[in-house]
Amino acid sequence: MRIVIQRVREASVKVEDKIAGAIGWGLLVLVGIEDDDTLEDIQWLSNKIIGLRIFNDADGVMNLGIKEMGGDILLVSQFTLHASTKKGNRPSYSKASKPDFAIPMYEKMIHQLQTDLGKPIQTGIFGADMQVQLLNDGPVTIIIDSKNKE
Repeated sequence: MRIVIQRVREASVKVEDKIAGAIGWGLLVLVGIEDDDTLEDIQWLSNKIIGLRIFNDADGVMNLGIKEMGGDILLVSQFTLHASTKKGNRPSYSKASKPDFAIPMYEKMIHQLQTDLGKPIQTGIFGADMQVQLLNDGPVTIIIDSKNKE
């Protein structure tokens, strides 16, 4: 499972010109799912997302997590995070899971984040053509891959 986390002042996702999810201060999390992802990947990533100290404290130091800030999370599925550009100029998405596997994993990720955050999160709509709008704060953008725990 691969994620891109962006610290935002606000973010929203639209589907067919209707807002599917929106947040103020918090984290926009893009998630790509592959077939060998497990519940352990979900738990590890959720723990990382909730525990990341990337919000400024009173001294302007990134020392606070999303819970301490009272921030929100917007989770958006994005299969293109598993794009392979090794050959040619047209990316291959063969590593990205098909919906029959990815949708239940995405739903489990939503549930895990809500449990760990202690409140509901906002989401996009899996598989939809989405327009994501954000105001990146910092900018702070972090990429994490559960198969490459650095």
